[in-house]
Amino acid sequence: MKTPVPLRILGVDPGLRCTGFGIIEDVGQGKPLRYVASGAIRTSTTATLPERLKVLFEGLQSVIASHQPQVMAIELVFVNVNPQTTLLLGQARGALIAAAVTCQLAVHEYTALQIKQAVVGHGHAGKDQVQAMVSRLLGLAEVPSTDPADALACAIRHAHGDNVPLAAVRTRTRRWTHVPEMQKRSS
Repeated sequence: MKTPVPLRILGVDPGLRCTGFGIIEDVGQGKPLRYVASGAIRTSTTATLPERLKVLFEGLQSVIASHQPQVMAIELVFVNVNPQTTLLLGQARGALIAAAVTCQLAVHEYTALQIKQAVVGHGHAGKDQVQAMVSRLLGLAEVPSTDPADALACAIRHAHGDNVPLAAVRTRTRRWTHVPEMQKRSS
């Protein structure tokens, strides 16, 4: 019997100040996900926006070169309370997506709701719940800090595919619905 080739997934939690990344392997066939690496790419708050975007772009390319993932999963960002913050975060996401595409990675986007449903079982979980479940699902000795944990959660969401997590099935059978990927809007 042929041994399956693991799919290496890069999860990214975008941020202009701190971008979390997490890499896991999915062997498939019902086997547990395997933790590979995680961390954060940090930018200086005193640097200009273009300098910060360059740090994110080059930092993610370095992570990709070091760990050789085949696919990237990144969190979709919606409007925050502050429109300026939303615009800056969108630019950070753009730099990160460009870095992945330049490295020939397929890019998949997931909402925070989709990520939390896949990892915790409900879309309104707190950061501490996400951190604890990521640690448990990956069998980590320590609970990762928030940005890497969110990135690992994004990678876990991608590994789950369209499978509904067992917790969501048990507690939300009638109310749970799959949130489809955002449709492209025509200009």
